[in-house]
Amino acid sequence: KILAACGVPVRVWPRAPFHMNKFQIISDKNKKSQKIKSVLIKKIKELDFIKSNISIVIGGDGFMLQTLKKNKSLNKFFYGINSGNYGFLMNKFSSKNMIKNLSKAKMISISPLEMTVMNKKKQIKKYLAINEVSILRQSRQAASLSINHGSKKIIKKLVCDGVLVSTPAGSTAYNLSVHGPILSLNSKKLSISPISPFRPRRWKGKIINDKSKIIIRNLNPIK
Repeated sequence: KILAACGVPVRVWPRAPFHMNKFQIISDKNKKSQKIKSVLIKKIKELDFIKSNISIVIGGDGFMLQTLKKNKSLNKFFYGINSGNYGFLMNKFSSKNMIKNLSKAKMISISPLEMTVMNKKKQIKKYLAINEVSILRQSRQAASLSINHGSKKIIKKLVCDGVLVSTPAGSTAYNLSVHGPILSLNSKKLSISPISPFRPRRWKGKIINDKSKIIIRNLNPIK
């Protein structure tokens, strides 16, 4: 998989001459990641490889998400090699087939969430999230929230610890731990998952299109 932030298309040139100044390896600091990096550098130097602005990211899903967030404004493409646990966003490392695997990689585009927040003082802040946006209670009392999907009401009143909106890239992280669904990376869907719902207790959330506008209102800011 080659992951492209902000939907930039990917092209791979398997026969073009290799230029190290256009190629980047970003590695986690653990021993397994560093070992893979060492093997990979030797492998690349032996071959005429790829002329491209592809970055190889070595680590786990968390490290990949961190890297994408740090480099979201750059016109780069990211190929993940797993040295972590689950590796939903990553590819298995093979010293023998590394060049073959990279040249045959398929591009998957990740669309980040754009979050706009207005507080009770009418102050507005904006953020981008590649994995998820979570809204959590800030007191010992439960939050009371309403959730709209555009002009349609998803739920009139959700009493809970919070709610989470996840992209496919984040669906195996916090979203999975609150029993949200795992979304395929190319599904073009978002998951809305309640966090410890009290009422309605049986509401399991909703899957919607990734172009959707979601409005979450705090019905009781005093709490």
